[in-house]
Amino acid sequence: MSAPKGHNSGFQALVNDAKSRIREINIEQYKQMVASKDPHVLIDIREESEWAAGHAAGALQLGKGIIERDIETKVPHKDTKLVLYCGGGFRSALSADALRQMGYTNVISLDGGWRAIQGSGLPLEK
Repeated sequence: MSAPKGHNSGFQALVNDAKSRIREINIEQYKQMVASKDPHVLIDIREESEWAAGHAAGALQLGKGIIERDIETKVPHKDTKLVLYCGGGFRSALSADALRQMGYTNVISLDGGWRAIQGSGLPLEK
């Protein structure tokens, strides 16, 4: 698999390694989860400026730079289903792997991230 334009090979290797240990779903699978009212916490791990420009309705914002520090306060039950998204699914994979290492047992990375959410018909907020 070649690295997407703009992603360095070292970063891509790190992401691919993380993806080998985590669960990942696409936007259609996430829409099914929402439609079936499957309980979960949607977490936007993008930067504050990205969040301010728009985000998925109902998402909790815990940027990649702070999620490990703050997750246990915001989501103390480590079996809670967490769906993480970023811009495209790379940073969320890294964060999902970090949370897995912290003992969270039901963490999912949304492949396609914010770009997929924007085109999905799911409600957005600004």
